[in-house]
Amino acid sequence: MPFRKIEAEKLSLSVVHQIELLILRGILQPGERLPSERELSDRMGVSRPSLRDAIADLQARGLLVSRPNAGIFVADVLGSAFSPALVSLFASHDEAVFDYLAFRRDMEGLAAERAARLGSDTDLHVIAAIFAKMEAAHQKRDPSDEAQLDANFHMAIIEASHNVVMLHMMRSMYDLLRQGVFYNRQIMFKNRPTRYQLLEQHRQILQAIQSRDPKAARAAVEAHLNFVETAMSDQIKAARHEEIARLRLEHEQSK
Repeated sequence: MPFRKIEAEKLSLSVVHQIELLILRGILQPGERLPSERELSDRMGVSRPSLRDAIADLQARGLLVSRPNAGIFVADVLGSAFSPALVSLFASHDEAVFDYLAFRRDMEGLAAERAARLGSDTDLHVIAAIFAKMEAAHQKRDPSDEAQLDANFHMAIIEASHNVVMLHMMRSMYDLLRQGVFYNRQIMFKNRPTRYQLLEQHRQILQAIQSRDPKAARAAVEAHLNFVETAMSDQIKAARHEEIARLRLEHEQSK
Protein backbone atom coordinates (compact mmCIF):
# COMPACT_ATOMS: atom_id res chain seq x y z
CA MET A 1 0.00 0.00 0.00
CA PRO A 2 1.39 3.48 -0.89
CA PHE A 3 1.17 4.93 2.61
CA ARG A 4 3.99 6.06 4.85
CA LYS A 5 4.23 7.07 8.45
CA ILE A 6 3.64 10.81 8.89
CA GLU A 7 6.55 12.60 10.50
CA ALA A 8 6.42 15.95 12.22
CA GLU A 9 8.03 18.68 10.14
CA LYS A 10 11.40 19.86 11.43
CA LEU A 11 11.09 23.18 13.24
CA SER A 12 13.78 24.68 11.02
CA LEU A 13 11.64 23.93 7.94
CA SER A 14 8.70 25.75 9.52
CA VAL A 15 10.96 28.75 10.13
CA VAL A 16 12.18 28.61 6.52
CA HIS A 17 8.61 28.49 5.22
CA GLN A 18 7.50 31.45 7.32
CA ILE A 19 10.43 33.67 6.29
CA GLU A 20 10.03 32.62 2.65
CA LEU A 21 6.40 33.74 2.68
CA LEU A 22 7.29 37.07 4.31
CA ILE A 23 9.80 37.73 1.51
CA LEU A 24 7.48 36.44 -1.23
CA ARG A 25 4.61 38.65 -0.05
CA GLY A 26 6.85 41.70 0.11
CA ILE A 27 6.51 42.13 3.88
CA LEU A 28 10.22 41.61 4.44
CA GLN A 29 11.91 43.83 1.85
CA PRO A 30 15.37 43.73 0.23
CA GLY A 31 17.99 45.19 2.55
CA GLU A 32 15.83 44.85 5.65
CA ARG A 33 17.64 43.62 8.77
CA LEU A 34 16.22 40.66 10.65
CA PRO A 35 15.92 40.85 14.46
CA SER A 36 18.77 39.42 16.53
CA GLU A 37 19.02 35.66 16.87
CA ARG A 38 17.78 35.80 20.45
CA GLU A 39 14.81 38.04 19.64
CA LEU A 40 13.86 36.06 16.53
CA SER A 41 14.01 32.70 18.31
CA ASP A 42 11.80 34.11 21.09
CA ARG A 43 9.29 35.57 18.63
CA MET A 44 9.03 32.35 16.63
CA GLY A 45 9.13 30.03 19.63
CA VAL A 46 12.00 27.89 18.36
CA SER A 47 15.43 27.00 19.67
CA ARG A 48 18.49 28.83 18.44
CA PRO A 49 19.93 25.72 16.73
CA SER A 50 16.69 25.31 14.74
CA LEU A 51 16.78 29.01 13.83
CA ARG A 52 20.43 28.78 12.74
CA ASP A 53 19.63 25.81 10.50
CA ALA A 54 16.82 27.79 8.87
CA ILE A 55 18.96 30.90 8.39
CA ALA A 56 21.75 28.81 6.86
CA ASP A 57 19.28 27.24 4.42
CA LEU A 58 17.91 30.64 3.37
CA GLN A 59 21.43 32.04 2.98
CA ALA A 60 22.48 29.09 0.83
CA ARG A 61 19.55 29.82 -1.49
CA GLY A 62 20.39 33.54 -1.73
CA LEU A 63 17.35 34.88 0.14
CA LEU A 64 19.29 36.12 3.18
CA VAL A 65 22.81 37.52 3.51
CA SER A 66 25.08 37.93 6.52
CA ARG A 67 27.03 41.16 6.98
CA PRO A 68 29.97 41.07 9.41
CA ASN A 69 29.22 42.87 12.68
CA ALA A 70 25.85 44.01 11.29
CA GLY A 71 23.53 41.01 11.25
CA ILE A 72 21.35 39.07 8.84
CA PHE A 73 19.58 40.94 6.02
CA VAL A 74 17.07 40.14 3.29
CA ALA A 75 19.10 39.77 0.09
CA ASP A 76 18.70 42.22 -2.77
CA VAL A 77 16.61 39.72 -4.68
CA LEU A 78 15.60 42.45 -7.15
CA GLY A 79 19.15 43.42 -8.01
CA SER A 80 19.38 41.20 -11.08
CA ALA A 81 16.03 42.24 -12.59
CA PHE A 82 17.84 44.49 -15.09
CA SER A 83 21.48 44.31 -16.11
CA PRO A 84 23.65 47.43 -15.65
CA ALA A 85 23.95 47.71 -19.44
CA LEU A 86 20.16 47.76 -19.85
CA VAL A 87 19.75 50.30 -17.03
CA SER A 88 22.28 52.50 -18.83
CA LEU A 89 20.24 52.23 -22.05
CA PHE A 90 17.06 53.16 -20.18
CA ALA A 91 18.76 56.25 -18.77
CA SER A 92 20.12 57.47 -22.10
CA HIS A 93 17.12 57.15 -24.42
CA ASP A 94 13.91 59.16 -24.12
CA GLU A 95 11.78 56.44 -25.69
CA ALA A 96 12.41 54.27 -22.62
CA VAL A 97 10.61 56.92 -20.52
CA PHE A 98 7.41 56.59 -22.52
CA ASP A 99 7.61 52.81 -22.75
CA TYR A 100 8.05 52.77 -18.97
CA LEU A 101 5.01 55.01 -18.46
CA ALA A 102 2.93 52.88 -20.83
CA PHE A 103 3.97 49.76 -18.92
CA ARG A 104 3.06 51.39 -15.62
CA ARG A 105 -0.30 52.53 -17.00
CA ASP A 106 -1.19 48.95 -17.95
CA MET A 107 0.14 47.30 -14.80
CA GLU A 108 -1.01 49.89 -12.28
CA GLY A 109 -4.42 50.19 -13.89
CA LEU A 110 -4.82 46.46 -13.32
CA ALA A 111 -3.40 46.74 -9.79
CA ALA A 112 -5.86 49.51 -8.87
CA GLU A 113 -8.70 47.46 -10.29
CA ARG A 114 -7.63 44.46 -8.22
CA ALA A 115 -7.08 46.59 -5.09
CA ALA A 116 -10.63 47.92 -5.33
CA ARG A 117 -11.95 44.35 -5.59
CA LEU A 118 -9.53 42.32 -3.48
CA GLY A 119 -7.82 44.75 -1.10
CA SER A 120 -8.69 44.28 2.56
CA ASP A 121 -9.94 47.13 4.72
CA THR A 122 -6.45 47.28 6.25
CA ASP A 123 -4.89 47.57 2.76
CA LEU A 124 -7.13 50.55 2.08
CA HIS A 125 -6.22 52.12 5.44
CA VAL A 126 -2.53 51.87 4.47
CA ILE A 127 -3.15 53.63 1.13
CA ALA A 128 -5.21 56.33 2.87
CA ALA A 129 -2.51 56.82 5.53
CA ILE A 130 0.15 57.39 2.87
CA PHE A 131 -2.12 59.85 1.06
CA ALA A 132 -2.59 61.77 4.34
CA LYS A 133 1.20 62.06 4.57
CA MET A 134 1.26 63.30 0.97
CA GLU A 135 -1.22 66.04 1.89
CA ALA A 136 1.00 67.10 4.80
CA ALA A 137 4.15 67.04 2.64
CA HIS A 138 2.33 69.08 -0.01
CA GLN A 139 2.50 72.12 2.29
CA LYS A 140 6.32 72.07 2.32
CA ARG A 141 8.40 74.08 -0.14
CA ASP A 142 10.81 71.17 -0.67
CA PRO A 143 9.06 68.55 -2.84
CA SER A 144 11.41 65.68 -1.88
CA ASP A 145 9.13 64.10 0.72
CA GLU A 146 6.05 64.35 -1.50
CA ALA A 147 7.92 62.78 -4.43
CA GLN A 148 8.98 59.86 -2.22
CA LEU A 149 5.46 59.43 -0.84
CA ASP A 150 4.15 59.41 -4.42
CA ALA A 151 6.14 56.24 -5.07
CA ASN A 152 5.03 54.75 -1.75
CA PHE A 153 1.37 55.46 -2.59
CA HIS A 154 1.58 53.60 -5.89
CA MET A 155 3.44 50.68 -4.29
CA ALA A 156 0.77 50.41 -1.58
CA ILE A 157 -1.86 49.99 -4.31
CA ILE A 158 0.23 47.27 -5.95
CA GLU A 159 0.61 45.53 -2.57
CA ALA A 160 -3.18 45.74 -2.10
CA SER A 161 -3.67 43.93 -5.42
CA HIS A 162 -2.33 40.75 -3.75
CA ASN A 163 -0.40 39.45 -6.74
CA VAL A 164 3.13 38.56 -5.63
CA VAL A 165 4.57 38.42 -9.16
CA MET A 166 3.29 41.90 -9.94
CA LEU A 167 4.53 43.11 -6.55
CA HIS A 168 8.15 42.09 -7.07
CA MET A 169 8.23 43.14 -10.72
CA MET A 170 6.85 46.62 -9.96
CA ARG A 171 9.02 47.05 -6.88
CA SER A 172 12.02 46.49 -9.13
CA MET A 173 10.68 49.11 -11.57
CA TYR A 174 10.13 51.61 -8.76
CA ASP A 175 13.67 51.12 -7.49
CA LEU A 176 14.90 52.31 -10.90
CA LEU A 177 12.46 55.24 -10.75
CA ARG A 178 13.75 56.28 -7.32
CA GLN A 179 17.29 56.20 -8.72
CA GLY A 180 16.24 58.66 -11.42
CA VAL A 181 16.91 56.18 -14.23
CA PHE A 182 13.80 57.09 -16.22
CA TYR A 183 13.30 60.73 -15.18
CA ASN A 184 13.72 63.07 -12.23
CA ARG A 185 10.35 63.10 -10.50
CA GLN A 186 11.30 66.06 -8.31
CA ILE A 187 11.47 68.36 -11.34
CA MET A 188 7.78 67.71 -11.91
CA PHE A 189 6.94 68.31 -8.24
CA LYS A 190 8.80 71.65 -8.20
CA ASN A 191 6.12 73.17 -10.43
CA ARG A 192 3.44 74.24 -7.94
CA PRO A 193 0.36 74.00 -10.22
CA THR A 194 1.53 70.59 -11.49
CA ARG A 195 2.19 69.48 -7.93
CA TYR A 196 -1.39 70.42 -6.97
CA GLN A 197 -2.82 68.53 -9.95
CA LEU A 198 -0.80 65.44 -9.04
CA LEU A 199 -2.14 65.53 -5.48
CA GLU A 200 -5.73 65.77 -6.71
CA GLN A 201 -5.16 62.88 -9.12
CA HIS A 202 -3.95 60.72 -6.25
CA ARG A 203 -7.01 61.75 -4.26
CA GLN A 204 -9.25 60.53 -7.10
CA ILE A 205 -7.40 57.21 -7.24
CA LEU A 206 -7.82 56.78 -3.49
CA GLN A 207 -11.52 57.63 -3.56
CA ALA A 208 -12.20 55.16 -6.38
CA ILE A 209 -10.44 52.35 -4.52
CA GLN A 210 -12.19 53.20 -1.25
CA SER A 211 -15.51 53.13 -3.11
CA ARG A 212 -14.66 49.60 -4.27
CA ASP A 213 -15.15 50.69 -7.86
CA PRO A 214 -12.63 48.73 -10.00
CA LYS A 215 -13.52 50.50 -13.27
CA ALA A 216 -13.18 53.98 -11.75
CA ALA A 217 -9.93 52.99 -10.00
CA ARG A 218 -8.35 51.86 -13.28
CA ALA A 219 -9.60 54.99 -15.08
CA ALA A 220 -8.17 57.26 -12.35
CA VAL A 221 -4.74 55.63 -12.58
CA GLU A 222 -4.75 55.81 -16.37
CA ALA A 223 -5.74 59.50 -16.31
CA HIS A 224 -2.95 60.22 -13.81
CA LEU A 225 -0.27 58.50 -15.88
CA ASN A 226 -1.54 60.11 -19.09
CA PHE A 227 -1.00 63.45 -17.34
CA VAL A 228 2.52 62.42 -16.27
CA GLU A 229 3.30 61.32 -19.85
CA THR A 230 2.17 64.67 -21.27
CA ALA A 231 4.16 66.58 -18.64
CA MET A 232 7.28 64.53 -19.39
CA SER A 233 6.87 65.09 -23.13
CA ASP A 234 6.57 68.84 -22.54
CA GLN A 235 9.67 68.81 -20.33
CA ILE A 236 11.75 66.99 -22.94
CA LYS A 237 10.59 69.35 -25.70
CA ALA A 238 11.31 72.41 -23.54
CA ALA A 239 14.84 71.15 -22.82
CA ARG A 240 15.49 70.59 -26.52
CA HIS A 241 14.12 74.01 -27.45
CA GLU A 242 16.33 75.63 -24.82
CA GLU A 243 19.38 73.83 -26.19
CA ILE A 244 18.61 75.06 -29.73
CA ALA A 245 18.02 78.61 -28.45
CA ARG A 246 21.40 78.62 -26.69
CA LEU A 247 23.16 77.48 -29.86
CA ARG A 248 21.49 80.31 -31.77
CA LEU A 249 22.51 82.81 -29.10
CA GLU A 250 26.13 81.59 -29.18
CA HIS A 251 26.12 81.85 -32.97
CA GLU A 252 24.67 85.37 -32.86
CA GLN A 253 27.17 86.54 -30.28
CA SER A 254 30.09 85.19 -32.31
CA LYS A 255 29.24 87.33 -35.38
